[in-house]
Amino acid sequence: MGRGERGAGSVLALAVVAATVALTVPVLGACALLLGGQLAANAADAAALAAADVASGASPGEPCARAADAAERNGAVLEACAVDGAIADVRASVTVAGVAQAARARAGPPDARPVP
Repeated sequence: MGRGERGAGSVLALAVVAATVALTVPVLGACALLLGGQLAANAADAAALAAADVASGASPGEPCARAADAAERNGAVLEACAVDGAIADVRASVTVAGVAQAARARAGPPDARPVP
């Protein structure tokens, strides 16, 4: 190896590390957004089921208060709650990496009217 090529491997290794970091950062950001969406969906599902249980008489309490508690236990905030008969419709949000993500869920008995 000639004197002019000395250190070329270090420069190449540094370039490979820089390219890896440059590609990893956006992928991690996208994964955080996907995780936030899933967390919001899980919290909304749990909140809707909790509210529907109360609305149907399966458990005591007030439907929207029980939904807010279920959302909070799942790391979310209950944004909206509506109960029509035994059907509960909720919206919950989660903030992950500074980005708020929201999800809507509906729960009720199987013979309830279909989702519009």
